[in-house]
Amino acid sequence: MITRETIDKVFETARVEEVIGDFVQLKRAGSNYKGLSPFSDERSPSFMVSPVKQIWKDFSSGKGGSVVTFLMEHEHFTYPEAIRFLANKYNIEIEETEVSQEDKLEANEKESMYLVSEFAKSYFHDTLLKTEEGKAIGLSYFKERGFTNETITKFGLGYSPETWDAFTKEALGKGYKLEYLEKVGLTITREDGKHFDRFKGRVMFPIQSLSGRNLGFGGRILTNDKKAAKYLNSPESEIYHKSKVLYGIFHAKQAIAKQNNCYLVEGYTDVIQLHQAGIENVVASSGTALTSDQIRLINRLTKNITVLFDGDAAGLRASVRGIDLILEEGMNVKVCTFPAGEDPDSFAKNNSYEELVNHLENNAKDFIQFKASLLMDEAKNDPIKKADLIRDMVVSISKIPDSIKRQIYIQETSRIMDISEQILLNTLAQLFQKDISDAGKKLKQEYKALEVVKSEPQSSQEKVNIIYELERKIIEMLLLYGSQEADFDDFILKANEEGEMIEEKETNTSKVHQRIYLSLQEDEVELANPLFKEIYNDLINYYNQNEEFNIEHYLMQLSVEHSEVVTDILMLEEKELLHNWETKHIYVKTKDQNVSQYVSETIVSLREYLINKLIMDLMNNYSSEAEEMDLEELKSTINDYNKLKVTLTNKIGRIRSTYL
Repeated sequence: MITRETIDKVFETARVEEVIGDFVQLKRAGSNYKGLSPFSDERSPSFMVSPVKQIWKDFSSGKGGSVVTFLMEHEHFTYPEAIRFLANKYNIEIEETEVSQEDKLEANEKESMYLVSEFAKSYFHDTLLKTEEGKAIGLSYFKERGFTNETITKFGLGYSPETWDAFTKEALGKGYKLEYLEKVGLTITREDGKHFDRFKGRVMFPIQSLSGRNLGFGGRILTNDKKAAKYLNSPESEIYHKSKVLYGIFHAKQAIAKQNNCYLVEGYTDVIQLHQAGIENVVASSGTALTSDQIRLINRLTKNITVLFDGDAAGLRASVRGIDLILEEGMNVKVCTFPAGEDPDSFAKNNSYEELVNHLENNAKDFIQFKASLLMDEAKNDPIKKADLIRDMVVSISKIPDSIKRQIYIQETSRIMDISEQILLNTLAQLFQKDISDAGKKLKQEYKALEVVKSEPQSSQEKVNIIYELERKIIEMLLLYGSQEADFDDFILKANEEGEMIEEKETNTSKVHQRIYLSLQEDEVELANPLFKEIYNDLINYYNQNEEFNIEHYLMQLSVEHSEVVTDILMLEEKELLHNWETKHIYVKTKDQNVSQYVSETIVSLREYLINKLIMDLMNNYSSEAEEMDLEELKSTINDYNKLKVTLTNKIGRIRSTYL
């Protein structure tokens, strides 16, 4: 197990904005950062990072927490994995206590699959570089492709021996279970119980996640066996979903963010060759059709994609479908082709860095120009085909969310295709009308459902909302102001010269967490919401054991469920920045302008609510068959409660409306 000292050092060193910045494109928003949610499909930023508080909050999904929580949510790391990742990033030496056999057995299935995949990566790489077969076959192939030793090491390239079960035997001998070898697709077991290696006799391309975890492999056969597939990928598994993965994203992410552009190619060698040539902001869809999930992965790093294709006509037509998907995600797309007989791999290999950069810059076409040039040859003088081409271009334009961009592309299409702009706008309007009609039907169904909900009695819902909001405020005050000192007014009953009992105001200074605890204890109040109750007790214990409140230290000990609630509260005020209220001349008042009043009002509000609830419960439980004595007692009790309410409202110094 990782020692507490190491964990503390990781939390002290890691910067939430730096770590998350590797996965999400962040922009300054005052003292915070904001960006698009990495957990949902959105076009307006709802993801906030607070460097001061060292926390993050995703308002679209409700997730939030510390830097460790982000890695657990985004990369599906376990807690120890997240700590190890951060320790590696910040060059912190990990100190460990001895791991028991019981702890090893408790490792979850997904982690076991990651471990197997990581072992396979090392095995294939070592086989390539250290065995005669690997060097003669695999290494020779990579050298022929022009890959340097540095590139081969950087991308972890490898070789799987020609022997039927060489890898499986080695893995089983090292203690890895056959169950996990099968689940990640490295080993195939026949009906007779014999097993063999899926990637036998292939050069290996490890496929990594955005964070560098090994997810699967692509294997290329080197023989002329027509029965075998040229390229073979790992099958779908718990850790590998090919529609959500881009080859090379781990090595390209920094360059993509820095260059604010991503080059998209088709194959593994295209990525590697371009990277080696100096174009590092490049990824591949690994031979599969481009998916929305893959585009969103790029969208976290940049809004700009340049698709690189060779001169193959079928491949170019397929790329048109991918372009529409990119446009739907609100991204900017260009297309760059290469001379006949060339592809990104060969062109990068045979040209200098300067020639490569010049070609990419000078030949990158806007998607409208690309579509026109690609399909115009097919249309030629055929008016029907030309009409279909124009309609196809308008369909692509209709995918663009931004109205200004749509207008510009309509004008460009009008110029290129020599057709009236108004006709194009009418065609675009027809497409939108159909979309609106479909959306309208859906909206009507949702509205009917909403009307049913609105017609239901609201009283019980309002009661729940009130107590929820008040208890949430209690947690908020403990988190934001718990360790602060403030002056609180108390009213003490004292006898005057005539012997009458009167109230006198006394001002006492105490810490906010002490004031809240004593006030709730006075009435023996327990929070009704189970989550809030757990967090409240946890916070009070924390304050009793620590002189100061350290949010990073506190978040370390929270579960994911508690962490989401806490960060949601802590980032509530930052959420206002997403709406840019100040640009609309609306200014949000902060609660720390008068902490003591805010605390007192919230506590009194909670006590008033509970008193009202008690009164209502007494009245609802009263039976008309009860004796007159019971009725008088009920009236007296209610009267006492009402007097207490008056006392409470006088303490605040204003009349408050009741909740019931």
